[in-house]
Amino acid sequence: MRFSPQLLDEIRARLPVSAVVSRKVALKKKGREFVGLSPFKSEKTPSFFVNDQKGFYHCFASGEHGDIFKFVMVTEGLTFPEAVERLAEEAGVPLPKRAEPTEVEVEQEDERQRLYRLLAASAEYFQTMLKRPEGEAARRYLSKRGLAGDTIEGFALGFAPNSRNALKEHLAGLGFSARDMARSGMLIAGDDIPVPYDRFRNRVMFPIADLKGRVIAFGGRALDADAPAKYLNSPETPLFHKGHILFNAARARPFAHDRERMIAVEGYMDVVALAEAGFGEAVAPLGTALTEDQIRLMWRFVPEPILCFDGDSAGRKAAFRAIDTVLPGLKPGQSVAFAFLPDGLDPDDLIRQQGGEAMEAVLKRARPLADVLFEREWAGGDWSTPERRARLEQQIHTLISQIADPSVRSHYERDMRQRLYAAWGGSSGPGGRGMARGGLRGMVGARDATFSGQGARGGGWRPAGGMPGRRAGAGAGGMRASGNFISGNNALHVSASEAVRASAMVAGEGAAPSYREALLLLTLLNHPWLIEEEAEVLARLTLTSEPLQRLRNALLAALALDIPLDRAELRSQLDVLGVGRIVDLVERTITHRSDKFADPDADRAEVDAGWRHALAMHERHVDLRQSLAAAEREWEQDGNETALARIRDIQRQIARVNSLGGLDGSGEDH
Repeated sequence: MRFSPQLLDEIRARLPVSAVVSRKVALKKKGREFVGLSPFKSEKTPSFFVNDQKGFYHCFASGEHGDIFKFVMVTEGLTFPEAVERLAEEAGVPLPKRAEPTEVEVEQEDERQRLYRLLAASAEYFQTMLKRPEGEAARRYLSKRGLAGDTIEGFALGFAPNSRNALKEHLAGLGFSARDMARSGMLIAGDDIPVPYDRFRNRVMFPIADLKGRVIAFGGRALDADAPAKYLNSPETPLFHKGHILFNAARARPFAHDRERMIAVEGYMDVVALAEAGFGEAVAPLGTALTEDQIRLMWRFVPEPILCFDGDSAGRKAAFRAIDTVLPGLKPGQSVAFAFLPDGLDPDDLIRQQGGEAMEAVLKRARPLADVLFEREWAGGDWSTPERRARLEQQIHTLISQIADPSVRSHYERDMRQRLYAAWGGSSGPGGRGMARGGLRGMVGARDATFSGQGARGGGWRPAGGMPGRRAGAGAGGMRASGNFISGNNALHVSASEAVRASAMVAGEGAAPSYREALLLLTLLNHPWLIEEEAEVLARLTLTSEPLQRLRNALLAALALDIPLDRAELRSQLDVLGVGRIVDLVERTITHRSDKFADPDADRAEVDAGWRHALAMHERHVDLRQSLAAAEREWEQDGNETALARIRDIQRQIARVNSLGGLDGSGEDH
């Protein structure tokens, strides 16, 4: 759902930032603002400021900056729509209704709401039955597992009596139909079943909730040792799709966000036992192997969840199956780790026998996905002959090709190549040298075949095909150390004038800034009103120049400290903040005056349009530079023609962006 600016402003007006932030941060009034310790970094001196008048927070320790919606998102792991819904409810602001639903949609929604109520009533019934005499055996079981009353209440555990119709009669008394009971999964019904009956009987009951905490299904643990199924789940229903949700996901979410860790274990009781021991960030799949949807759900909460498996052969097999599920979705900074318990123990056993410290030690020894992937493939055969080694290389190559993200895939190719090289004894082992140079984007054929000329002699090498080589300090016709690829007359370099580069001030402040970065900062200096409007953009702006990073932080500090954003007063305050020399540097960097929008006398519309164009060009340039650096690394590592073609293509794109942004190929960044 899209939310109008007016709706968001209404929520902001009713909920002061300090009221939302104070749930997580102890705030003290300081002038017009509130101050507290950063919730994003450990610190002893407060550097976290909240300004209710301007409607934002700013953390000088981490650079985090935003409004109430962003704060709830980053501290509780919510999506933007979830944050809006949460805060709108608190503020008493009604959300707009969706487009008029069809008759079928109305019926479906009515059914969903009935099923939610039915399942909530079922959960209450099971909780009540656990406390009655009929629930004595269930209470003994939970006590034997070491669960405290608070944990039992927190998870809303209950008991389904050993009756075929007890729940059915209870729900009927509340006005629910037999059809809805069957649709919710609470009754077993069908054309060949004359009288529908309760699905769960003589079981400890575990409610399964969606991400909003609403009960959508149940898991039941049998108390009868002869029961055909030790654990029984609800079937698929209009509310419940077992491959899309994780047990305890709603409760674990805030713990996972605060601790930057989520633990996936195999069963309900493992999750409950972990929570009892202080690991509230634990979740579990619902009786099946982890699915892609469940992995993606965990990635919404943390970038690298820990998949915890028993240390026996079954646990290893489950871990190995998870590898194939995870690989396609890997992204930069987004993966999983694997933790293996001592053989014969599950988390519940380990905690009861050795305590929470033993569990923590297991989690700290969690291994990266790449380790476990290589272990699985290596353990799968005898690789003592060249033909077998070639098959292993092919297997690994096929696996890695499943990774959709090209950057992650490239790093995995390099990592696996190095592991194989080390495993087969490097250059001294059988087949070691040939393997290291080939396969996995270059394991076939020796890499040396792509080179010509004098190799390392003379300080560099020249790839076949006439591509300019790399040399230390190469000028035109070489690869720049900064990552710019220079070729003949198409030299691309973005830099300040020689006078600025040579100045003692620049030498003291670090490398001279690029023209485009300096232009963006000059626009803000000459039009301070833009700082407040673009504060969040400014906070996350990629700046390669360390002096400009300091200037950016000073501008945000001026905003956060409620310093009047008048041009002359801002300059004075920036001097006080110790960045006056950087302001001079910015002004001296901008020697080309065609960008009129940055001038102090430019009108507001011209400034706004010019700023957005320059910002878009800068962000595009940053993306291209990162892509170019990755392609250059690939070329340097493998020397393949695909990487070379990518380098040339990205060069052309950079040249085009530079021409659109006012940069030419003369070597002068203006």
